[in-house]
Amino acid sequence: MTRGLGRSIFCSLLVLALCAAPAHGQRIAKYGADFLAGGVDARALGMGGAYVGLANEVSAGYWNPAGLHALSYPELSYMHVERFAGAVSFDYGAVAFPVTAQSTVGVSAFRSGVNDIVNTLEAWNPDRGQPLPNYESRITRFSAADWALFVSYSRQVSERLSVGVNFKGIHRSIGDFADAWGYSMDVAARYRTGPYRFGLVVRDLTTMLQSWSVNPSAFEVNCINPIDEEPFDACLNDDGSLIEGNAARYEAVFDQRIPQGGTALVLPVARLGSGAAWPVGDGHTLTAGLDVDVAVDGQRAFAPNIGDVSFHPRLGMAFRYAGVVELRGGLRRLQVGEPIGVDLTPSVGAGLDLEQVSVDVSFGDFAGLVAEDLGYSYRISAQLRLEQPGLKRPGK
Repeated sequence: MTRGLGRSIFCSLLVLALCAAPAHGQRIAKYGADFLAGGVDARALGMGGAYVGLANEVSAGYWNPAGLHALSYPELSYMHVERFAGAVSFDYGAVAFPVTAQSTVGVSAFRSGVNDIVNTLEAWNPDRGQPLPNYESRITRFSAADWALFVSYSRQVSERLSVGVNFKGIHRSIGDFADAWGYSMDVAARYRTGPYRFGLVVRDLTTMLQSWSVNPSAFEVNCINPIDEEPFDACLNDDGSLIEGNAARYEAVFDQRIPQGGTALVLPVARLGSGAAWPVGDGHTLTAGLDVDVAVDGQRAFAPNIGDVSFHPRLGMAFRYAGVVELRGGLRRLQVGEPIGVDLTPSVGAGLDLEQVSVDVSFGDFAGLVAEDLGYSYRISAQLRLEQPGLKRPGK
């Protein structure tokens, strides 16, 4: 390991901790729940994520909980994704089932993580600014992971209108260094008339408060040189005595203070969706969707905006042949800014719908800077419908 590489690895670790935990008080977390922003279900993602008005199966627990009312039988779903050339893994699993003629409940779980992050705190020589001899044996590894759990409820209000709610909890951790908890609620509605569908979701209506705590002992500094069993000079006071307290040693060795805990606020986002499904020919279907997210969190970079209000449009289409095979395409992101100008990020996908099982794939992030710098994203998901007579929704 070179001197530069060693410093880079440790600095990366430090930046992670510093960014994760605000120093004091509250701040607006523009990206506090961004690990959930990528979406779920390969069918929806193949259509560019334009799914708020169209969601009518188990993945509606994520896209629009009001759409869970469309289920006639219990459904299960799972998706695994490797993002950013495999650096980040994302897993999603969900189950939903009707409980009465008008009510449906669901549970969705999410994990996004970066594994095998290198911790060089015990492998660094602060006097020389380089790794210790045999540093490999002194390196440890950890994971940074984000978890989320949604509990969803949907109820039919009328023949055309259904409403829904999500109760959400998240847990974020950076190894043993820092972790945070947050809780909030989504509200949603879905309206259908003829072939047309309209959806509205207000995410984090109650404003999610993320409370971060930092474990100072995880930042313990190695002050003893393993070669001669003597303290490093960087750990000594001017009089030659060992600096007392790990916080003081950390600041003396790395010229940085151990991050402090704090809180961050995730502001509400309104997701507006529309779509339609038209029969085409003998047993074929054409589906189209258009969504717009409206956020007030000040994310001005690379998105259409009016002041602190930004708009994130998504567009998608799908053609289903004989009710079995479906081809999809969409635009999942529109970026406008310097120096890239206008950048559209498309997605494509396909699916196979069998008697009780659906398997879907999608492929995206293959245009512009995202693909060049961070690689492509493949998504594969599967759904199982438990179409058994005893499990059918009451009243149907």
